[in-house]
Amino acid sequence: MWSNIRSAEVLLIQLVSDEEAAGRASEVMALVKDHLDADDPRRVRLALRLGPIISCDITPSDRDLMARALDAAYSSLDDELARVRSLRNILWAGTFLVLLGAMSLAVYGAISPTSLSLCFSPGNSSEVNKVDVVCPTAEFKGMPKHTDPSWLADPTDILTIEIAGLIGAALTVIASLRRIRGTDSPYMLPLASAVLKFPTGALTAFLGLLLIRGAFVPGLSDLDSRAQVLAWAAAFGAAQHLVTRLVDSRAQETLSEVGRTTDAVIDPETVAVKEGPAAPAPAGSPNGAGPHKEPHGNGKNGEPAPDGAPAHRRSGA
Repeated sequence: MWSNIRSAEVLLIQLVSDEEAAGRASEVMALVKDHLDADDPRRVRLALRLGPIISCDITPSDRDLMARALDAAYSSLDDELARVRSLRNILWAGTFLVLLGAMSLAVYGAISPTSLSLCFSPGNSSEVNKVDVVCPTAEFKGMPKHTDPSWLADPTDILTIEIAGLIGAALTVIASLRRIRGTDSPYMLPLASAVLKFPTGALTAFLGLLLIRGAFVPGLSDLDSRAQVLAWAAAFGAAQHLVTRLVDSRAQETLSEVGRTTDAVIDPETVAVKEGPAAPAPAGSPNGAGPHKEPHGNGKNGEPAPDGAPAHRRSGA
């Protein structure tokens, strides 16, 4: 998305007057510091020449340096946004698949309610040789003792459980909104992460009650009322946060990597150590500016690199 902006900015640096280029030098340096590593040769060289450039002591090589550093910063920004876009697409695809699974369960439960029955038989009937049966949509009192609860399952039982799970998931989404931070990224990654919670809550509600009915949870094999069934469905729907919080953490981490400042921006002393003082322009050159001082050592493709720093190039440069 930044290709047009990048081309225009790089061309502008080459064409504007010395005064305008000097005025834009600080903006270029800020963008470079946001998106290039502290030991990147272009960032170090631009920092060394920033003082003379701001003072309008600009040489053609300075313009070329500013243009290459700006192009590399935009390329790095493209890479960062590509990671955000990729994760956003994965989340939307995952949401669609989970929603498809929840809808398929509801349809299958409507077609064959006895095969995925969520009815319970607590065995607390007040009548002799009678049992009560509790389902998500109804309660049956005084049924024959040997009644199979699955026979009384309703086609809308699973749909009812999934709706209760959606309600529980909605509560966790509302609670998580207080931790969502705004972002200038063009991709709505926090929204994609939040929407994923709803179909996930529907599935966890169904799975949780299925585990209870299978006596997987000791002491909870028989629920006593329809209200208990729905309450546990909502609780399991809210419990989807135990899984989706990992997705939330990954989304926030990916967003924080866009324009993350390095230690050279945060710590001025590190700037002085890694980037050194600004290089003075040698006397006797046109306009008082000559070939600018380069850091010792050569980097990749013949580009100078700072002492002890690897000739590291970010992708897209």
